[in-house]
Amino acid sequence: MAFTVKLPDGSQRGFDAPVTGAELANSISKSLAKNAYVIRVNGELWDLSRTLPEGASVAILTRDSEEGLDTLRHDTAHVMAEAVQELWPGTKVTIGPTIENGFYYDFDREEPFRPEDLEAIEARMREIMARGAAFDREVWSRDDAIEHFRSAGEKYKVELIENLPAAETITIYKQGNWMDLCRGPHGPGTKAIGVAFKLMKVAGAYWRGDSRNRMLQRIYGTAWRTEQELKDHLHQLEEAEKRDHRKLGKEMDLFHFQEEAPGAVFWHHKGWVLFQKLIDYMRRRQETAGYIEVSTPTVMDRAMWETSGHWFNYRQNMYTTTTEDDRVFALKPMNCPGSVSVYKADLKSYRDLPLRMAEFGRVHRYEASGALHGLMRVREFTQDDAHIYCTEEQMQEECETVIRLIMDIYAQFGFTNVRIKFSDRPENRIGSDATWDKLEGALKGALEDMGFAYTLNPGEGAFYGPKLEFVLRDAIGRDWQCGTLQVDLNLPERFDANYIGEDGERHRPVMLHRALFGSLERFTGILIEHYAGKLPLWLAPVQAVIATIVSDADDYAYEVAAQLRKAGLRVEVDTRNEKINYKVREHSHNKVPFILAVGKREVEERTVAVRRLGEEGQKVQSLADAVALLADEARDPIQRAEQVALAAE
Repeated sequence: MAFTVKLPDGSQRGFDAPVTGAELANSISKSLAKNAYVIRVNGELWDLSRTLPEGASVAILTRDSEEGLDTLRHDTAHVMAEAVQELWPGTKVTIGPTIENGFYYDFDREEPFRPEDLEAIEARMREIMARGAAFDREVWSRDDAIEHFRSAGEKYKVELIENLPAAETITIYKQGNWMDLCRGPHGPGTKAIGVAFKLMKVAGAYWRGDSRNRMLQRIYGTAWRTEQELKDHLHQLEEAEKRDHRKLGKEMDLFHFQEEAPGAVFWHHKGWVLFQKLIDYMRRRQETAGYIEVSTPTVMDRAMWETSGHWFNYRQNMYTTTTEDDRVFALKPMNCPGSVSVYKADLKSYRDLPLRMAEFGRVHRYEASGALHGLMRVREFTQDDAHIYCTEEQMQEECETVIRLIMDIYAQFGFTNVRIKFSDRPENRIGSDATWDKLEGALKGALEDMGFAYTLNPGEGAFYGPKLEFVLRDAIGRDWQCGTLQVDLNLPERFDANYIGEDGERHRPVMLHRALFGSLERFTGILIEHYAGKLPLWLAPVQAVIATIVSDADDYAYEVAAQLRKAGLRVEVDTRNEKINYKVREHSHNKVPFILAVGKREVEERTVAVRRLGEEGQKVQSLADAVALLADEARDPIQRAEQVALAAE
């Protein structure tokens, strides 16, 4: 055979002449050819219609693949742009990338888009898809492309081309009579997209994100492989809106934000109770796991950050200040340099290792204003951070210990669907390749020995070491990246951290960077949304409200509250001159787990009417039984695990 390509299974396929990706798929099977959507050629995504180079490594990807879905969304964005220009000639197009769960396109149009316009655009998109035009790729000269778009009045495209590097290949994609400047790739044609899409909203966006430029109109859309996937996604969005932690945080009186401190949380009393319960839980888990706790300064001289490498690799995200004596300080964006300083305060022996050093460190990182999102994306947050110092021989075992701890903690909070991502060396990094080989080998070895599957996140490691990211799936199917584990030989090297080995010589420790919740603020937001505000009893800021039916029961209500507080519960008393149904509705709306109603009969019989959040009706119990019930249910996961262990002995 004169022409060969390599397939993912290592086999080769030969042909008499060069073939396209579509022809390769057809030679393998008719069903594969029917489902093929895009190809990966030597690691790069290509259109199926492109001719393959000799000896190329080729993977054929269907719509069911992540790459296929991303390409489908890109195709849908192009169809939307064509529909807009057909409906409103003279509208200028700018850029239209894919994003998580969908796509957007920015348009320059004098008249604002109205909600009903989205329906008209969707209808025209379906017409365009039904035409079944192929996506055709053409390579143009820079001059021809500039001339074409200039004559068409597409000034934004002209600017994009003029700003491309001189060596950049200029590619144009056509679908019927419509065309756009695009790097690609695209699927087979407009009909292959299907009809599982919906336009979601219109928002303003400055050209190239610069407020000095013209304000454009951005249309967001979502696209999926099937109509059922679209239906499921829209249902998830409805659920997410109901569970929005910002809305629930206000209803439950947990926290607020204000412009004078963008990206920083104003915790109210009830929110601070919840926050501190999380810290208390993690502190106890860490103490049991052999951690010691330290605290390091928030503000440190730039020299510290120069030594660590943050000043050169993370400076754009750091808050800095210059004092009157011209010293430059930075608010810490990470806790690791402070931790190393504590480690170095006295000389360590190999007998001291592994040393597990935890810190609930408040860090500050500059995030763009547009990226801020309630508790989920802030500029000031608390990490349940820890740094483990160990020998190279202990490195993999310590990684396994951390992984075991983090998975158990997530399970105790109700997260049993956890995915792990492995991020290897980035292009911008410190340390030798030999060092990175050791570090990556330890992380991979830990996962493989424990039987955990993982996905590769190429080039996304920290600048000082590879990392694992733990991704939780919540009650409505959304994924949240929380905990991380990184292994590092570079910071100990830069800070000249040592320990005395059995041979009496100085050796360099390995440093594991580890966060379990990650950002406590973010984890709090995830919990609120995961439980839709109906937090487990042990976490609820107010665990019960004693509500009076008549004023004659006021004294008894306070007696009930005293008994519950003595049993360790957080309670409030509601003696307002309101009807009991009003009180029940209000406290249920505020997500109080238990409402204990007391009236004249309850006073006489020394009982309470117990109502659980989310349940109809109530159950009358003796005061002693009610206190015992709530005290039992309010035990946290650590206490429950201890009880199970005792029962098993």
